[in-house]
Amino acid sequence: MFKNLSTEGIGVSGRQSEIIELALSFGFKGIDLDLIDFQQQVKAHGLPHSRRLLDSARLKIGTFRLPLIWDDSDETYQQSVRELPELLQLATDVGAKRAVTTIAPANDARPYHENFEFHRRRLAEIGGLLAPAGMRLGIEFVAPPAARKDRAFQFIHTFDAVVTLVNMIRAPNIGAVIDPWQIHAAGSSLDDVRKLSADRIVAAYLSDAPPDADPAALTEGDRLLPGETGKIDSAALLTTLAEIGFDGPISPRAHRDRLAGMRREQIVKLAGERVDQAWKAAGLSPAGKLVTAKK
Repeated sequence: MFKNLSTEGIGVSGRQSEIIELALSFGFKGIDLDLIDFQQQVKAHGLPHSRRLLDSARLKIGTFRLPLIWDDSDETYQQSVRELPELLQLATDVGAKRAVTTIAPANDARPYHENFEFHRRRLAEIGGLLAPAGMRLGIEFVAPPAARKDRAFQFIHTFDAVVTLVNMIRAPNIGAVIDPWQIHAAGSSLDDVRKLSADRIVAAYLSDAPPDADPAALTEGDRLLPGETGKIDSAALLTTLAEIGFDGPISPRAHRDRLAGMRREQIVKLAGERVDQAWKAAGLSPAGKLVTAKK
């Protein structure tokens, strides 16, 4: 496992050079890639110029958001598929092998079982598109009830349901993103992570939650940096992931409103320190291997 900086996850932004400098300054071993932004850089300046800082920094690429409109009409989906090869080639060029996408927890078009089959089929097809490049896709889910309010049909909003979907997809490169905040908001246990093998876990996040809030009443604004209250045991999650054999990116995440008033450097520094604290408490080596018993 490696400590990964996701600017999306902590609500910071900047030029590629600035993000790389922040990652290096505060001990991150990887960064997420904005693939669409990188594509624009390549079109404007060429690939060698656009990738030179990534190469010199020797940072790993954590994840990139799947640049594919896959949960819409067949026409929209097929148009997006036609645009995919160029983007996947760019991702391959810089060593990006882990994509992520989010499943909508409700909709107005398809009832649950019909929607489940739609997702199973589409995601299996996407797995086939990514496989030749050696890429994997991680599925994120959204637990808070507010995200399902006033929609005609409920859909996947628990970790167990994600596990079921992943297990029903034949493509072995389709897996899940482990998000302990969403698991907590769904009323589940972090032990449920053991229901997936390491090859079905694509990425993992670290967050915390308010100590006394009803999980079912949480909103995204209640997502805190790991170690803020201890309601979510980040060290225990890291220990579990190490025991399973997960070797991917670990990214701190918090809602930007919870970090209001802090400068970008302060946010990244604090996020990095919180991951380091959980890492140490879990008894992990710098390479993310379990070397001591958790105390």
